[in-house]
Amino acid sequence: MKIMISYPPLGEERHATLGQNRQFQWFHNPSFIYPMVPAWAATMLSARGHKVIWNDAIAMRWKEERFWEHVNNEKPDLIALETKTPVVKRHWQIIRRLKAELPEMVVVLFGDHVTALPEESLLNSRVDFVLTGGDYDFLLTNLVEHLDKNEPLEPGIFYREDGEILSTGAFRLDHDLDTLPNIDRELTCWKLYGEHLFIKSPHTYTMAGRDCWYGKCTFCSWTTLYPRYRVRNHERVLDEIGELIARLGVREIFDDTGTFPAGGWLERFCRGMIERGYNEKIDISCNARVGAISQEQFKLMKKAGFRLLKFGLESANQKTLDRLRKATTVQDIIDSCKLAKKAGLTVHLTTMVGYPWETVEDAQRTVDLSRDLLAKGYADMLQATIIIPYPGTPLFEEAKENGWLRTLDWDEYDMRGPVLSTTIPDEKIKKLTQGLYTAFLSPRFIGRTILSIKTYEDLRFVLKAGKAVLGHLRDFALRRKQHNN
Repeated sequence: MKIMISYPPLGEERHATLGQNRQFQWFHNPSFIYPMVPAWAATMLSARGHKVIWNDAIAMRWKEERFWEHVNNEKPDLIALETKTPVVKRHWQIIRRLKAELPEMVVVLFGDHVTALPEESLLNSRVDFVLTGGDYDFLLTNLVEHLDKNEPLEPGIFYREDGEILSTGAFRLDHDLDTLPNIDRELTCWKLYGEHLFIKSPHTYTMAGRDCWYGKCTFCSWTTLYPRYRVRNHERVLDEIGELIARLGVREIFDDTGTFPAGGWLERFCRGMIERGYNEKIDISCNARVGAISQEQFKLMKKAGFRLLKFGLESANQKTLDRLRKATTVQDIIDSCKLAKKAGLTVHLTTMVGYPWETVEDAQRTVDLSRDLLAKGYADMLQATIIIPYPGTPLFEEAKENGWLRTLDWDEYDMRGPVLSTTIPDEKIKKLTQGLYTAFLSPRFIGRTILSIKTYEDLRFVLKAGKAVLGHLRDFALRRKQHNN
């Protein structure tokens, strides 16, 4: 069969952060994360003899006309699309045209939104199959083999038969991640991808686990996909890194596991990096959890080649951390930043504003803590977002129960403005978000950044990061229709 895995253009001048993203935004200054699970799907299908076409038209920055010309020229037997809440209605429109122009082609949707609401897309579009859960690499492979060779369908697949919506049952996360092949990076156009946080090139992504070993934060859309955490054997991940170094010359990776494995797994991995000498050849960054790593482990990570850690600050208010079920304290955030910096690691913070229960003073406290950590050198970078309650998350259910949802129009869930009722005016929320990014403009931070520049790569990174900050200021300056509180 001829299979196309695609991210069609969405008719915007701004760029959609869709693939491999837990939070959706439109970016003026784009960066694209490597969609790891679809890339595994492409690799697995190709290994089984299917012709696979990788078509990330968003990352390739194609116009709509080019995409439609490409699809009609290739005429795939099946096209698979990853969707997310803010663009699912656009995907329904795209599916309508796909079916009009190529009526025999099978259309498949996957992602966190359709996992939460699988029947919705079958009712509102001509999609043929919806894959639920996060193992859509295994499920897509199974579906193709079912269509091609009549293999039995696995649990987690929804479809339409004689006008009735049916399913194979609830998805199960029982696939062995150690059976995954190393991704065919050339097939999946690996050089398209990279965030602003990379310093060295070539760079790429890995994914040691699925997805977060804590997995209880009420706002995270990927808890819908991965209610059960699994991790690959550390030796398998080391082998993959070795191949990336030897075959592709990769010098930096970001592991996009929701939270990088901790404890004994982390220590075994770090020792393996040192023993194999990879720590001298490649830098690693990852998502980490505050309060979960000791000073000695931070030191070991630095020795093993780790460069940057992403910490979820989320809020500087303990009541908010508790409501989000973070099971951390504000002091944990400060302490982890200090310990990581003491070990020589770069710290990247993620923050959010727009919680229904927070006042302007509460939100300002988050801005102030973020700015203070940057100014004092306990953090180096930050990412600011407006809290969005995605369907399937506990936060979405809480918002429904409390009457906080302003709308159920999924188009409005794209972070160009809040969709949760709050006492803070919308424009103020945007200004607070911008205020987080203007922390980069403080004289102390600028001075320390200039002094940190030692190489041409450092300079290039600083210029790239500065461009990203200016882009984010524009992202949250967009004016749109305001909802009534």
